[in-house]
Parts: sequence; structure tokens; C-alpha cells
Amino acid sequence: MRRAAFYNLGCKVNSYETDAMRELLEGAGYKIVPFEEEADVYIVNTCSVTHVADKKSRQMLHRARRRNPEAAVVAAGCYVQSAGEKILEDKTADILIGNNEKDKLLHFLEEWEEKRASGAVHDMVREKTYERLHVSRTLEHTRAFMKIQDGCDQFCSYCIIPYTRGRARSRRLSDILEEARNLAENGYREVVLTGIHLDSYGVDFASGEEDLLSVVQKIAQVDRIERIRLGSLEPRIMTEAFVEGLSKVDKLCPHFHLSLQSGCDETLKRMNRKYNTLEFGACCERLRRYFKEPALTTDVIVGFPGETEEEFARTVEFLKEIRFYEIHVFKYSRRKGTKADRMTDQISEEIKSERSDILLKLTREDSQAYRKRLVGSLQEVLMEDACRIGEKTYQTGYTKEYVKVAVESDEVLANRIVRVKIEGLAESGLLYARLL
Repeated sequence: MRRAAFYNLGCKVNSYETDAMRELLEGAGYKIVPFEEEADVYIVNTCSVTHVADKKSRQMLHRARRRNPEAAVVAAGCYVQSAGEKILEDKTADILIGNNEKDKLLHFLEEWEEKRASGAVHDMVREKTYERLHVSRTLEHTRAFMKIQDGCDQFCSYCIIPYTRGRARSRRLSDILEEARNLAENGYREVVLTGIHLDSYGVDFASGEEDLLSVVQKIAQVDRIERIRLGSLEPRIMTEAFVEGLSKVDKLCPHFHLSLQSGCDETLKRMNRKYNTLEFGACCERLRRYFKEPALTTDVIVGFPGETEEEFARTVEFLKEIRFYEIHVFKYSRRKGTKADRMTDQISEEIKSERSDILLKLTREDSQAYRKRLVGSLQEVLMEDACRIGEKTYQTGYTKEYVKVAVESDEVLANRIVRVKIEGLAESGLLYARLL
């Protein structure tokens, strides 16, 4: 039996595609082993969103090569699209598989066995087809990520993803529902809808009948799927009609990741974002009007070219005004080929680090304040794991808002949704609760 090992980098879309490739090889008789073990095939699903991601992708390819010099090393994904043939020239991989070609993994491996050369990388900007990948199981035990969209038409000035992932493309609703039913039959209680630009779901369909709201509504009708969670969204999709429609889906989790990037309108313009802070604030207000204590999370880039102290101060004040549950802070990373890379007034790494530290402190405070407001409330928790804290055994899981909760119990509760009362908050941010 041939052995294969996977390493995944990057976003939840990449995680889904890695799960799908793993399932392809399992179906062909491969034994999947940990990446740290010796294998006949190593597949690294790469990322290229930042220069750090590029570096990590190269490191993992080198690590695979060192682990077994005789193995076939496969580089797949976004770093392959950005670096291209250079990967082969550096001898860090034997097979290159670009985006929209991962469903052909078995074919490329068979071709490599015969010719010692294989792979496909093409111009993703011209790609219009949606890659047919499927999963019935994932490495997660209670929730499953479902990719329903790929590509992006936004062309933010700092982002290389439209060039590595291509234009916006959507998965057919019938295919989505078939996968949801299969996941439900295999015991998954929660699905997380993901995409490169989830807001764009359906824009490439001529009929205009399928949109993100209709996907959520249809999945909610699938037996045994009890929770639906949305991946990253932008504020423009959060219209009154859309938010109202979501609020009527009982299975929807009130956990919304809204991509902000900056709290300063001038910076947003240079980033080529398609909204301003007034629109973003109205979106958050709308969500809080339709949902009780929704968990609002976001991404913020610090040190974007030309970001002055005054502009950064405006971002800090805007973040304090919104009061996010969590802020994911990123230092601006130059990407060759993007408009922002050619901008003057690049910010030093020292200033980026200083600004990052300020926002990380803010998000720790806001996150703890959000959790504190949940103390005393009744919650439904999807249980996942057991852990020992001191001398006691706790079962842990997540609320619909994706806040981690611990319940003292020796009974294994994994993959069950239980009702609890939140009774306390640890300094670590973990909520303690008792079963009802």
C-alpha cells in the first residue's frame, strides 16, 4: 500500500481542498500518514497571501524532500500559481498542480510514475469553470467546511489572490446540497460555508436565482444539519433584506466575520475597498438589530503604504466604536504584481509591529468583554473534546457565536448539542458552564 502525507497552509478553502485530495487518494487505496512520517508521496497545499506564506510553503516542500528523497513531492495551490516553474528549477517539487487542477491529482501521480514529469499550471485570470471537488469526511469531527465559491473580482490593491485564484466562480446548488446530505449522513452537525469571496456566490449564474441566502435556506432543510456558519463576508452584502432573511434561519450561527482591513476612509480608498466606514458601521448596527449579541469578528491590516499616524488613530477609534469580538491583525505584506507594491511611502517593519501590538491589546480587551457579557446566559453548545483542568475532567465545545465553553463532566459528550448555563469566565477567556 502506497503512503501519502499532506500538509496544508492558508485559508479554509485550502483546508477543504486538502480534505478533498486526501479523500481522492484514500479512494485509490493510498494509506494517509502524518506529514512527519516517511511517505511515498508528499502533497503540500501552498499559500501565497503574504511573503511569509511563500516562505512557509518553500520550507514545507524542502522538509518533504529531506524526509524521503525518493518520494514524489507535489506542490499545489496559490504559491504554485505565483512562483510557477521556479519551483521545479529549485528542485523543491516534482509535480506542480495549480488551482482548478487539484481534482486531477491521481492523474498527475500516474503520469509522474510513467514519465517522471507531470502537473498543470495555467492562467487563472481567464478561468471560468468551477473545479469539481467533493468531501464526505474531514479531519474535523463535528463541523465540516464546505467550499461553495472560488475566485475574486475585487482586485484590492494589496492582494495577489485574484491572480492566483482567478475570477469569481460558483458551485451549483444541487452539488452543494448533495455534499451537505452526505456530510450529515456521516455525522457532521455543523457546516461552514467558505469561498475566496463568498459575497460573489451566484454572480456568474445567468439565471440569478441562486444566491448566498438561498444556499443557506436550502441547507437549513437538510436533515441532521443543525448549524450553518458563514465564512468571511464584506459589508456590502449585508443589506436589510439579506440580514432579515438570515435572521429567519434558525440554524444560522450569529457569528459574522466582516472583512474591514482599515477604519480610515482614505486608507480604504488606497486599498481599493468598495465601502467606507459609515457603510461598515451601518452593517454592524443592522446585524445587532436582527441578532442578539452576534459575534462580530474582522481582519485589519496595519502599515499599509501611506498610513499616517492620524490614519492609524482613526482606525483605532473606529475599532473601539464597533467593539468586535475578535480582530485578526495582519502587518501589510508587499506582493509583487500588485498596485500597492508600487506605492511610495512604504511603512517600516518597526512601525508595523508597534501598530500591531496596539490592536492586539485592544482585541484582547474587547474579546474578554464580549465573553463576560455571556456570563449568566443560557447557551447551546456543540461539544467536541475532553480535557483535564487541574484534577477535574471537562468536556469542551462551542456556542453558536463560536465561543469556547467548558462543562465539568466525566461523560463523553462529543458531537452532541447540549444546553448549558454560563457560570464563569477564566482569565484565559474560557467560559465555564453547567449542564441543564
